[in-house]
Amino acid sequence: MASGKQGQLSPALKQSSDILVDHAEGMYIHATDGRRYLDFTSGIGVTGTGHCHPKVVEAVREQAGKLVHGQYAIVRHQPMQELTPRLAELMPGEIDSLFYSNAGTEAVEAALRLCRHATGRPNMIVFQGGFHGRTMGSLSMTTSSVGLRAGLQPMMGGVVVAPFPDCHRLGMNEDEAADFCLRELDHILATSSTACETAAMLIEPVQGEAGYVCASTRFMQGLRERCDRHGLLLAVDEVQAGYGRTGRFWGHDHYDVQPDIVITAKGLASGFPLSAFGARREIMEKAWPGSQGGTYGGNAVACAAALATLDVFEEENLVDNAAAMGAHLRQRLDALAEKHPAIGVVQGKGLMQGAWMVDAQGKHDGDRAMRLLKACEKHGLLLIRCGAYGGQVVRWLPPLIVNREQIDEAVDIFEQALEETG
Repeated sequence: MASGKQGQLSPALKQSSDILVDHAEGMYIHATDGRRYLDFTSGIGVTGTGHCHPKVVEAVREQAGKLVHGQYAIVRHQPMQELTPRLAELMPGEIDSLFYSNAGTEAVEAALRLCRHATGRPNMIVFQGGFHGRTMGSLSMTTSSVGLRAGLQPMMGGVVVAPFPDCHRLGMNEDEAADFCLRELDHILATSSTACETAAMLIEPVQGEAGYVCASTRFMQGLRERCDRHGLLLAVDEVQAGYGRTGRFWGHDHYDVQPDIVITAKGLASGFPLSAFGARREIMEKAWPGSQGGTYGGNAVACAAALATLDVFEEENLVDNAAAMGAHLRQRLDALAEKHPAIGVVQGKGLMQGAWMVDAQGKHDGDRAMRLLKACEKHGLLLIRCGAYGGQVVRWLPPLIVNREQIDEAVDIFEQALEETG
């Protein structure tokens, strides 16, 4: 018998907009009140092919009529059989073995287990500002914001945090920041986590939640050299930076470095929950029995969506479009920063750009960023924030199908919001 009580979402879930969606297509979200919004969030970098791409929708409909769930430790299904070689082909170097899960954080956890099993060593070196997920192992390796870990200490042991070459925060040029951080990393290996106890280094090639802070070729190649010298694995978290977001297929492609492990999610299946990580077979087979699995990992419908996503990427040249449109977006944002002192710096690559808001004293201004989002929403543009200092970074994450006119419209709305909130 019904109790009459009203269900509700957890009050701990904070929403950045008041929009109730009726439907979405391409670059646009349509609300139940009839308003249309230009979506520059992509569901936090997920809908790279845009909302409800016809090819993805059709693949999902067809697969849902055949098989929705075929647990892949019990049976194999055709979408996964087709996806695996295509995804392996896109992996760098000799990476040829894949493990599927649902969310990025699960793939990170599985990669963590593999790093420890494959090397027989306990420790992981991660980098300040990295975001790797919210489950306990991945959260223990996350340092993008103290709020994510608050009230949950102590974290998992065996995690050592090294500095990331954030030129803006360190007040150094790119080479100076790389050299400083590599010296500090050597110091860590000499004082905090000896190489014989360190399994791997895990890094975002372009940090997401920290504010779209980029690594550098000098730094990434320095990591590779140290991993080779000490017998460590180099794992890259491409959950947000991968799948064309930065104008290259993988974020680490900008740095001419080959990792041992690549973790991917977000853009993988155009909105369906699917994640994966890849490693060479000789590394993957060192995973202990029972250490990899999960009820929904590699779901048949999600794999069908992922296959259609790759088709769209190839047919519509989305990686090239991300590079070209990302350059235009950066040009427009840099011009705004020259004109408006409230934008302290613009950082990022491709269609992964962050505008850091500051006050009159040059201090991080999360309040201004929040007011900007609301003003943009009023004018039909949807953006989100990130950053450790009250969410001071306005994120620009449009679907990879975005065109020049849509970028110009979005930046014009943002400039109007800057003037209204000044």
